[in-house]
Amino acid sequence: MEESIEAGVGSPEPRHPLAYRDYRLFWVARFCGVIATLSLVVVLGWQVYDIARSDYGMSRRAAAFQLGILGFVQFAPLFLLTPIAGVVADRYDRRKVAALSVGIDMLVAGGLGLATWTDALSLPLLFALAALHGVARIFFGPAMNSLAPNLVPAKVIPRAIATNSIAWQFASVLGPAVGGMLFAVFPSLPYIVAVGLLAVSATLITLIKPVRKPDVDLKVHPIQQIRDGLRFVWHDRFLLGAISLDLFAVLLGGVTALLPVFARDILMVGPVGLGWMRAAPALGAGIVALWFAFRPMEHNVGVKMLLAVGVYGLATALFGFSHLFVVSLALLVVLGAADMVSVFVRSSLVQLNTPDAMRGRVSSLSGLAISASNELGELQSGIAAALLGATGAVVFGGAGAILVTVIWAFAFPELKNARTFAPAYRE
Repeated sequence: MEESIEAGVGSPEPRHPLAYRDYRLFWVARFCGVIATLSLVVVLGWQVYDIARSDYGMSRRAAAFQLGILGFVQFAPLFLLTPIAGVVADRYDRRKVAALSVGIDMLVAGGLGLATWTDALSLPLLFALAALHGVARIFFGPAMNSLAPNLVPAKVIPRAIATNSIAWQFASVLGPAVGGMLFAVFPSLPYIVAVGLLAVSATLITLIKPVRKPDVDLKVHPIQQIRDGLRFVWHDRFLLGAISLDLFAVLLGGVTALLPVFARDILMVGPVGLGWMRAAPALGAGIVALWFAFRPMEHNVGVKMLLAVGVYGLATALFGFSHLFVVSLALLVVLGAADMVSVFVRSSLVQLNTPDAMRGRVSSLSGLAISASNELGELQSGIAAALLGATGAVVFGGAGAILVTVIWAFAFPELKNARTFAPAYRE
């Protein structure tokens, strides 16, 4: 067992992850980093749509398509670099990889703040900095996700994932809301605050004690390690089903990309309202994560994951029909709560069904699926909005997510047959 998670001689191991010093550093670092990046992202989305409408004179549908392009430029580097990021997380110090990734995001936030301050924003510049943000994310995700299981004992991992989700989700509430409000006060302010929070995050990551390196054969060529990771996921039907379910359900059902359209031209609530709408799903997810941190799910976990994805699709479709801000917020809260149930189950099972030497590569592939579902989902939403309008695109996507859930329940019976979080691999 790693030095950082050893219990005292003759004393029982703590059952809560926050009892471990390195996990606390990890938790606060993630909390600060998520507040910063989501504050950055919500303002970035608003600026792309608003500049397309005002400076470029685009129609609502044409400007919505620019939001799709924003998602694509973030996904392109993720698609190209994901296999490399997984190998890097398995071969090198995961703390240093994560801290360096945060440093790249600091440059992105600083560049956006300076361009906003000097009124030098343009769509090409916004897209270029969004692509660089995508590069940072793809190295940060596998490094941090595969680091977390090394900070606590195996039996604490499900609770650690739920506690980690609290950092993610409640920071996801604060980040967009704070970003929207700071932007209304002074447009460069959210980027300035983001730089400071990212600096804190990088510092805390470097303070985590070194952990045992995974048992990776360094004589094996990195290209072969990439192939091994792909082969491992492809031949494990449970991992393949869990990862691909999230990919296709969120790819179709993602509503986040079109929120600037609803905020500016449908619900008429401006950037502050956009911040609250971006925060609402995280509020629902955070409440569920808080519940799981103290009362973790234990039985029939696979069926509950599938049902949660179905509820996610239904809430998405209903949001498309809403023209009342309060109702829209409530549906986004439900959507986020359902998504958190799915994320909690899938993340726990994927980590516990993957050997440590493979966690970086499997986490990178899972991250690619999440990024594809989010960023390519934004592209899909932008195209659908250009063809069907924002309302039609959201309703179509929600119905598609429900259909995917039904198909996956039959195509991958391993998902609904997952009963508990019993680990398949012992450290």
